[in-house]
Amino acid sequence: MKRWAPLLGLLLLCLSQPMLVAVSSVADPAHWPHWRGPYQNGIAPTAAPVEFNDTKNVKWKVPIAGRGFSTPVIWGDRMFLTTAIPTGNTATPVAAAEPAPGGRPGGGRPGGGGAGGGAGAGEEHRFVVLCLDRKTGKTLWEKVAKVATPHEGYHRQYGSFASNSPITDGKYVYVSFGSRGLYCYDLNGKLIWEKDLGVKMRMRLQFGEGAPPTLYGNLLLQKFDQEGDSFLIALDKRTGKEVWRATRDEQSSWSAPYLVDHKGRKQLVVSATNKVRAYEPETGKVIWECAGLGSNVIPQPLQHNDSVLVMSGHRDPKLMSIRLGREGDLSGTDAVLWSQTRGTAYTPSPVLHDGKYYTLSDNGLLSCFNATTGEPYYQQKRLPQADSFKASPIGANGKLYLASESGFVTVIKMGEQFEVLANNQLTDQFFVASPVVAEGELYLRSKTHLFCISDKTAK
Repeated sequence: MKRWAPLLGLLLLCLSQPMLVAVSSVADPAHWPHWRGPYQNGIAPTAAPVEFNDTKNVKWKVPIAGRGFSTPVIWGDRMFLTTAIPTGNTATPVAAAEPAPGGRPGGGRPGGGGAGGGAGAGEEHRFVVLCLDRKTGKTLWEKVAKVATPHEGYHRQYGSFASNSPITDGKYVYVSFGSRGLYCYDLNGKLIWEKDLGVKMRMRLQFGEGAPPTLYGNLLLQKFDQEGDSFLIALDKRTGKEVWRATRDEQSSWSAPYLVDHKGRKQLVVSATNKVRAYEPETGKVIWECAGLGSNVIPQPLQHNDSVLVMSGHRDPKLMSIRLGREGDLSGTDAVLWSQTRGTAYTPSPVLHDGKYYTLSDNGLLSCFNATTGEPYYQQKRLPQADSFKASPIGANGKLYLASESGFVTVIKMGEQFEVLANNQLTDQFFVASPVVAEGELYLRSKTHLFCISDKTAK
């Protein structure tokens, strides 16, 4: 009986998550294959440490060279992340296509610097993929995917040239450097293929690139929403060959494509300003679309039963629940089951668990909504300290983990009542990458370091 117990446990875990589409159908606690975890909803299959600081429960801490805000992914004992390291050489950036009248190639807004954008342009960088032993923090291998001088910069405080999180299927790790191409490595660091799409993205105000790729079957799906010609692309994950490309009438957005399953039909939902659209992942054909979100869309969609929840938090913020099962333009119809304009998140993606939808604003206000009705259990609750957030929260064993710009990781009890369980701080750290959990250990990537937080009770 003992040898069947782990399989039974995994089966029960999968059956308890019937509506969640994961990269892997088995939520092995040793894996975190997608930047939002094995269920792609920010929920870990195990517990994580609740209390820690610079001297308590830090198993290891290693510096990460360069600048990168991509969230690491994990397969077994291997952790993968990206960074961009200046070479010290400067050059004139290669210009992207000149904007047409109206400021945007093909019409629209300019993508020039401002509001903190444009850092790093003109500096040559090495675009690096790292593999670490997650048990020790030791670097197992390091590969330079490309050496290039980016054509435009990133947000001076929150951006980097390595903000697109990688993804793995357990056999290969897939890495997007956006305008610098897509790459596939095996888990030992052998380059399998690389794909240069010839794209020089023009991001709004040079805020930088950062949309992560998604896997579906043998397809690797990547969004290129920008101030130029936006598109969604599917590559054969085995070869890098282009399978289909769908043009998109959109401007800059950073939300990751998200797979839903409605009555056996897979749909790839992509949030953006003009329309939320659902595509056939096999062909790129639009199934339905719905207007209603505001500008600069960043949070990832999530599925709840027969609906998909989408959100924006910049100008004209909106949280909407859209009924699945229909086709065509759903804007202004009863397919929009409910909406909220208060308590939305601008940058952090939400967490969905047990019918509760958690949002975290950039200025540290936490809300919890009934995912079925849209009614708040609580709304815009303040954390113990004034703070700012760009990292997305995660959930583990009934607790939310919120990593801030000032190095705090606040732990909140999940449920209908707002309750702070712990408020941990790591000195002189700055978190933009999201927390990660594997086998009861918490991994935190800051601007300069990667931490492994571990204690016996979490395991």
